[in-house]
Amino acid sequence: GLVIDGRTLSLALQGGLEEKLLALAGQCRSVLCCRSTPLQKAMVVRLVRRRLRGMALAIGDGANDVSMIQAADVGIGISGQEGMQAVMASDFAIARFKHLKKLLLVHGHWCYTRLAKMVIYFFYKNVSYVNLLFWYQFFCGFSGSTMIDYWQMIFFNLFFTSVPPILFGVLDKDVSAETLLSLPELYKNGQ
Repeated sequence: GLVIDGRTLSLALQGGLEEKLLALAGQCRSVLCCRSTPLQKAMVVRLVRRRLRGMALAIGDGANDVSMIQAADVGIGISGQEGMQAVMASDFAIARFKHLKKLLLVHGHWCYTRLAKMVIYFFYKNVSYVNLLFWYQFFCGFSGSTMIDYWQMIFFNLFFTSVPPILFGVLDKDVSAETLLSLPELYKNGQ
C-alpha cells in the first residue's frame, strides 16, 4: 500500500512527478491520501481520469470532499456527522460506508443490465415505427399524408416509450441480490 500526506502530494503534483506517482500508485493494491486539501483531492481524481483514461469513483462524507466528488465520473456521498454537503453534491447517497458493496455489486449490475436491454428495446421500437412509415409512403404514393392520427401517436409514445422502462426498472432483476453479493465476479461478466 501507499500512504501519502498532503505536503508530499503537493510536491508530487506540482513538481512534475505525476507520472512517477501514477506508476508507483499503479503497483500498489491500495493508495491512501491523508491530510490533503480539497483541491489536492480533486487534482488526484483529475490526474487519474486524465492519465489512466479510466472511470473514477470518489467517496466522501463532508464539505471538504465536494470538489473531489464533482471531479469524479461517479460521486458517492455518505451522510454523516459532518453534514450533508457531500450528499448534495454526489450522484448517489448512502448512509454508511458498508452499503457501498451493495450499491456497486447489486444495484450497479442491475442498472447495467437494465440499460443494455432498454437500449436494444428503443432501437427495436424506433426501427419498427420508422419501417412502418417508410412502407406506408409506397402505399400512399409519397403524398405526405399522415398514417397515424395525433391521438394514436400520443398513445404509441405513452405505451411503448414510458410503460416498458417503468416495468423494466421495477421488475427486471436477472440475478438475486444474495447471489450477486456472494459472487462478485458476476459484475465483471456484464461488462
